Amino acid sequence: MKRGTLVFVAIAAALLAGAGWQWRHDRAQALGSLLDLDPAAVQRIDLAWHGGVTEHYARRDGHWQAVDGTTLPVDEGRLEDLAATAAAPVQSWRPLAEFDPARIGLAPPPVVLTLDGQALSFGEVAVTGPLRYVRAGDRVALVPIRFTPRPAKANTAKAP
Repeated sequence: MKRGTLVFVAIAAALLAGAGWQWRHDRAQALGSLLDLDPAAVQRIDLAWHGGVTEHYARRDGHWQAVDGTTLPVDEGRLEDLAATAAAPVQSWRPLAEFDPARIGLAPPPVVLTLDGQALSFGEVAVTGPLRYVRAGDRVALVPIRFTPRPAKANTAKAP
């Protein structure tokens, strides 16, 4: 084997080893998702709006239904979006003790989303970017703002 070919193979092997190490390191440092739930497996959604309505939904035969006695039509897409919040990518986790909950909008939270009994309290938008503070247990996550629950169309006040 020529010396140039040997050097090329050695450099290629070193680059592959470095890429493999970086990939493993990135996976180890990944922050994961908000909840350890598969969104497709979520069977119950409760959505409590501060000072307002609490909505209750259950998945039955693969479709979402209101279980709070209302006869309003159910927006399946909205409920699938709410279930998908379980898998929202977390940008950072910090202990709740490091925050004053009132300063980040968690005392009281404007909305609490409960997926199969696991509560997520949504707070203010972070000043660092399009991220929102979300309390999950005794930790606070920063997640993309697009995972913020939105009210049902029937609960939305119309502008004059």
